[in-house]
Amino acid sequence: MGIVMGTFSMQTKQVSYRKDKVDDDLEMTMVCHRPEGLDQLESQTNFSKRELQVLYRGFKNECPSGVVNEETFKQIYAQFFPHGDASTYAHYLFNAFDSAHNGSIKFEDFVMGLSTLLRGSVTEKLQWTFNLYDINKDGYISKEEMTQIVSAIYDMMGKYTYPALKGDVPRQHVDAFFEKMDKNKDGVVTLEEFILACQEDDTMMRSLQLFENVM
Repeated sequence: MGIVMGTFSMQTKQVSYRKDKVDDDLEMTMVCHRPEGLDQLESQTNFSKRELQVLYRGFKNECPSGVVNEETFKQIYAQFFPHGDASTYAHYLFNAFDSAHNGSIKFEDFVMGLSTLLRGSVTEKLQWTFNLYDINKDGYISKEEMTQIVSAIYDMMGKYTYPALKGDVPRQHVDAFFEKMDKNKDGVVTLEEFILACQEDDTMMRSLQLFENVM
């Protein structure tokens, strides 16, 4: 989560906080896509208006058009993982933020997802994570889908983080997770099974929280 936050806000630290509401709203019209009003976004997220202003300026610095496509998203994300290959995980993460599934992320998409990841309830965070792992969006997580996500995370972290990592480690981790999650042994994990398993198992919850750090 911290990586995503840093990605679009790393250039905001020197931004003046003296602009009033009129200036901020005027600033938000000077891009190809104009986000929803600050008041509306404030009511829809867990961010204050000031936080939304700072996030927007960071987003606009990286994406002057007001939207980000997948290729740009991958390029930005790769900056934070120079020793690994972040492209596959960034692809899955992009799809999770792209709520409209139209190949682009608007500022509204970004802050809605970030609000859930940073300040949502445990259940809301687990629902968001389930959506990330549910690659084909059929309402279930298959063992293959989970393996693809976990493998992408290991690829992104790179050899310097996991110097002794063997090729079958992601599969072994997924097998262990799946054994606990797939309560009725039908070969897929539902949202209810996913949430229940995570809430019942502290080790599993900690593992998912570690994965959150790369979101």
